[in-house]
Amino acid sequence: MPTSPPAGRPGSQPPTGPEFPAEPLSHSLKQRHLTMLGLGGVIGAGLFVGSGAGIGIAGPAIICSYLLAGALAMLVMRALGEMSAAMPASGSFSVYAERALGRWAGFSAGWLYWFLLVVVLAVEATGAAKIANGWLPSVDQWVWVLVFMVVFTVSNLAAVKNFGEFEFWFAALKVGAIVLFLILGTLAIFGLLPDTDPIGMANLTGQGGFFPEGFGGVVAGMLAVIFAFGGLEVVTIAAAESDDPAKSVARAVRSAVWRILFFYVGSMIVIVTLLPWDSLEPGQSPYVAVLDSIGIPAAGQIMNIVVFVALLSALNANLYGSSRMVFSLAERGEAPKALLKVSGGGVPRRAVFASVAFGFVSVVLNLLWPDTVFLYMLNAVGAVLLFVWALIAVSELKLRRMLERDMPERLTLRMWCFPYLTWAALLGMAAVLVLMLFDDSARPQLLWSSGAAAAVLVVAWVREIRARRA
Repeated sequence: MPTSPPAGRPGSQPPTGPEFPAEPLSHSLKQRHLTMLGLGGVIGAGLFVGSGAGIGIAGPAIICSYLLAGALAMLVMRALGEMSAAMPASGSFSVYAERALGRWAGFSAGWLYWFLLVVVLAVEATGAAKIANGWLPSVDQWVWVLVFMVVFTVSNLAAVKNFGEFEFWFAALKVGAIVLFLILGTLAIFGLLPDTDPIGMANLTGQGGFFPEGFGGVVAGMLAVIFAFGGLEVVTIAAAESDDPAKSVARAVRSAVWRILFFYVGSMIVIVTLLPWDSLEPGQSPYVAVLDSIGIPAAGQIMNIVVFVALLSALNANLYGSSRMVFSLAERGEAPKALLKVSGGGVPRRAVFASVAFGFVSVVLNLLWPDTVFLYMLNAVGAVLLFVWALIAVSELKLRRMLERDMPERLTLRMWCFPYLTWAALLGMAAVLVLMLFDDSARPQLLWSSGAAAAVLVVAWVREIRARRA
């Protein structure tokens, strides 16, 4: 299983030997990079803008929706963090799935996640370009897309420390914006800002009460927000390139999941307390609506800047994650060996080019056929995150037993209440998939994603048969 080479501090080295060959990647990411990557990786446009759709579905009970979705994401990340701390690898869950379940599982998890990241690249690049085009209409949208893709390709081709620094400051801006929002919102709730009076509970109990759409609204809201928690996985991929992989990923996972849940749920509490839930306009950022309501000047432009940075941050992180995933696949013979070429600075440049090349293709498809070809591609990755999360949980169930038997000293970060909470996470994901099947808006994503997953599984099965015959 690939893992990073020894970090140099007694007791911190990952396992080495035939089962754990050292990777030729750089190891210049610091703890602060991973911590901010964990915090910033999931704070994006889905929270700043997309959360309005969830509020419109569930009302104030969106708080419960975020708690349920966040709890599920937290369990998955704890399971993944356990494996990553014990066996750091640039392929992360793809490597663990292969070790636990066989080559077919590692192949499927790796390629599905790679496909997910490179398609989402197009969404992020296009979203950022639309904002930039609004600021400078004389520059066409496609030009902005090209500029962003080139800039972040160059960034990812340089030393991995550059990626870490980009993400550190991008994430710091996003985290700072949320912290400031929470402070201002809390002061407004208690009437401590100029020209404000205490809000009380009127917006939580009025307009139909806390559960205006009943428990069904909570469930529908969870379907709308659960995918906003995707992106935490990248921190376990990046951990293999840190100076102390085992300790770094354990610390990053511990801090990230709790703080992100606090930021998400805290933001929703502020929004639905300050504003009537049914006052939000479709497509409007609830953050902008709150800032406008408490008299913050130029609130719309402020949030545009924050969303712009959030999109570029996600683009950068996804390009990094996709390149490392395909590099790991190549290491294990599941992708062309040509992608194994590594620069003197430890950067898999061909893997970066392979990922960004498909990113450019998907961007072109988005610009030319946003409602046909690209829409099908986007639907095809809609539920992939849940499939990957399920493989993570199943892998942890098997690898935990192996680690307890053979390398108990490697279990520095343990899954809570093993195996019960791992099984609870699997049941939660199964429930979400069933709910998607019966939800008119989510059903196309589930069906197209299932088709994409089936296609990858067929390829994995054919490769397995050929390998056995060879």
